Amino acid sequence: MPFDRYHIIESTLREGEQFNTATFTTAQKLEIAGLLDAFGVEMIEMTSPCASPQSEADIRAVVGAGLRARILTHIRCHKDDARRALDTGVHGLDIVIGTSAPLMQHSHGKSIREIIDLAAEVVAFVREQVPDIILRFSTEDTFRSRESDLLRVYLAVADLGLVDRLGVADTVGVALPQQVYAMVSQLVRLTGLDVEFHGHNDSGCAIANACAALDAGATHVDTTVLGIGERNGITPLGGLIARLYTLDRSYVAKYNLTLLPRIDRLVADLCRIDIPFSNYITGPSAFIHKAGIHAKAVLADPATYEILQPADFGLTREVAIGHRLTGWNAIRERSRVLGLNLDDATLKAITQDVKRRADVHPLNLDEIDGLLRAAAS
Repeated sequence: MPFDRYHIIESTLREGEQFNTATFTTAQKLEIAGLLDAFGVEMIEMTSPCASPQSEADIRAVVGAGLRARILTHIRCHKDDARRALDTGVHGLDIVIGTSAPLMQHSHGKSIREIIDLAAEVVAFVREQVPDIILRFSTEDTFRSRESDLLRVYLAVADLGLVDRLGVADTVGVALPQQVYAMVSQLVRLTGLDVEFHGHNDSGCAIANACAALDAGATHVDTTVLGIGERNGITPLGGLIARLYTLDRSYVAKYNLTLLPRIDRLVADLCRIDIPFSNYITGPSAFIHKAGIHAKAVLADPATYEILQPADFGLTREVAIGHRLTGWNAIRERSRVLGLNLDDATLKAITQDVKRRADVHPLNLDEIDGLLRAAAS
């Protein structure tokens, strides 16, 4: 599996800006970009400078920040857009045009032949202006487009010999992993170019689709922090990291994983949202164990119920004990932490007392500690 040869294109400052509550100031964009750079993402994608005067100023500010990550901007397949984007000094352009019937009818109104001609014109223009710029061409709404139309466009663009990679975009989150695998593997085989995958999460398949793309030979995956973006967003940075980590930790060794909680918290605060309880890695429940059988096993060997090691992300696990499902092994471990020497019979009796009390209301840790200390005195 080629999971060790991928690059992350982090799009919180582009796709993420399309999230309902995301409105980042220049200073906030610089802070986000700085953290993503320290985390180790290879590329950072920003909103088109054509979106607004401030968007253009923000690109210039991030380009001028001296980050290691390459700064990209995402533009329509227009020469005027390209000209304005090149003027900002970005390291790469991500050019996109819709190829599905709905977008061809309601977005730009062009035929496949016209799309091919326009793509050739814009790509050639960009390469003439800045020969060494990173250049990607992508279709939009790839998986609602006719395969024959897609191949006509992709092969025509690839034959120009002017782009560095091709983009595949599941714009409405409709694709299944096997569809993504088939499309990406076909493009890799037919063109030999790098392939980028951009997947929306409307039906919950963004992470699975991203991994299918990588398995098929894709070299780049678009992510955003917490998966924010248009509607339900796209592949979340933390979710992709979690999935690849579980396959082989070496796949994510190039990233500073301990920064992920800080990155998630920053973007959540700026967007005025909570980190979901079920969020990958950084969710408030991600490393909390509750049921007695789970707690016993985790205390003996965390790997029995943890596929992710919290310490690798600068986090700690918690064994919840003040509830009716608690087991005496968890109570014994708390006693050990407190430095108390209680026999098993006493610990089991305290466990039963905790269960009775918790049937009325859960106990906090101070209450548990009080019961243990009282029994030891």
